[in-house]
Amino acid sequence: MAWGSVLLVAVAVMAGMIWLGKMPRKAWELSAAALFLGIAGYAWQGQPSLAGSPKEPVEKLGMFDEDLAKQRDEMGGNFGNARAWLVLADSQSRQGKFATAATALSKGLETFPEDADLWVALGNALVGHSNGLLTPASQFAYQKAATLAPDHPAPPFFLGLALATSGQLQQARAIWGELLERSPPDAEWREDLTTRLATIDALIAQQSGAPAPGMPGSVPTAPTAN
Repeated sequence: MAWGSVLLVAVAVMAGMIWLGKMPRKAWELSAAALFLGIAGYAWQGQPSLAGSPKEPVEKLGMFDEDLAKQRDEMGGNFGNARAWLVLADSQSRQGKFATAATALSKGLETFPEDADLWVALGNALVGHSNGLLTPASQFAYQKAATLAPDHPAPPFFLGLALATSGQLQQARAIWGELLERSPPDAEWREDLTTRLATIDALIAQQSGAPAPGMPGSVPTAPTAN
């Protein structure tokens, strides 16, 4: 039944090209050959009786986190003239189009190459495109942002997050620990960062088989000199 439908469609397409599309007679044989060659290929590999199973585009494997976007905005404050590029990139990231978001941010950086927030957003888009993994390109973007704005909390926060999701817990813990030390007591991100550090400590302790700091049986570490 399925193959009969395929053949009927093929005949209808051919007829449409001849009478509706006014195909020249000289092209009839070539077009028919191409059409039925395609049918032969489908007959060889196709399985019309199976249920459809559409796949998501590769770019949609990552996820856009609204809370993290808000966190970035809180850390960045006023974005100035570069704001439009961030809004555009966020709209693409919400659809899972992280590569498109990264392209838009790269365009924005051509106009605003010294904007640390754009570099942070570029790092985030590249991490999203790599499905949460830190790549050399995203690491460069975060480090560029940190160089441009050494006191900006967003570059170390998101670099630490990318390191953590990539499994590099010790490196993430070191970066976040330093960020917490220099964060103002009333910083909006301080509570979230403290929670994330506690989670990192628990994961590190679990991997090493030792209790996390603050848990029964743990040995408190001596404070380091500043």
